[in-house]
Amino acid sequence: MVTPTVVNAASKSLISSSTQLLAVIGDPIRQSKSPLMHNAALQACHWDGVYTAFQVSSEQLEQAIEGMRALGFRGMNVTIPHKEQVIHYLDQLDESASASGAVNTIVNDNGTLIGYNTDGLGYVRSLKEESGVDVSSASILIIGAGGAARGIAYALLREGCRKLYVANRTKERAFQLAEDLAEFGAVIPIGIDEGIPDLNPDEVNVVIQTTSVGMHPNVDDSPVASSWLRQPMVVSDIIYNPLRTKLLQSAEQLGATVHEGLGMFVYQGAIAFELWTQQPAPTVLMRQTVYDTLGK
Repeated sequence: MVTPTVVNAASKSLISSSTQLLAVIGDPIRQSKSPLMHNAALQACHWDGVYTAFQVSSEQLEQAIEGMRALGFRGMNVTIPHKEQVIHYLDQLDESASASGAVNTIVNDNGTLIGYNTDGLGYVRSLKEESGVDVSSASILIIGAGGAARGIAYALLREGCRKLYVANRTKERAFQLAEDLAEFGAVIPIGIDEGIPDLNPDEVNVVIQTTSVGMHPNVDDSPVASSWLRQPMVVSDIIYNPLRTKLLQSAEQLGATVHEGLGMFVYQGAIAFELWTQQPAPTVLMRQTVYDTLGK
């Protein structure tokens, strides 16, 4: 079943037949701050559009995408668990999407649905700005092998990451990710068991957590055992609600540098916003809008 999530339509007093339609789809979706962030940006830029959210099951994904085309939606964001499967229902893919095998942004170009992956670019921009990591000299471990991990791994390889590991509970998915991205650089797939990656922690200086473990409301969960973390590490979590996940709290207690997920969320959204509207995204406003609602 395709279930809409009701949002305040950008506080617009008038929505007409010319208003452009945007949305995010996922399952679950009620936790998403995308409607708040994008509607604030649309209003600030005086762009005639409205952004909402739809809970879409895997069984209804193809119908949802065809509905987007039929109803003339300008664009969509795609979140868990549809980032990989949605590729099958699109007409074209940007390299960021075809290389990573995951889509988080769709642009409707006069009936042609084009898939992009803005996760990776948004994440790398945030990591460099907020933690000062030099990707070209870093040894990085990604936790997870899903759609977000794929986009981030692709972007890190394009930035010349020195060494990149991917750990996943189902090791076969990590191997598949490595194989799919082989033309862009080497990815070393490893397993992870009960929060302990199959890797000496001294071999990495950046850990990037890309799964949904620890997301609100399951805030006491962590995908990595605190005993495996080390003080010299930069520990990053792409979850933005809560801002300080259990993983980041554990890392902070050890004296490690922590990197929160809000920056990635804002920047991946900003890139999508610019693809849809062809206008610069008001990133400061977007960040503040989301920050003000966290924990609510």
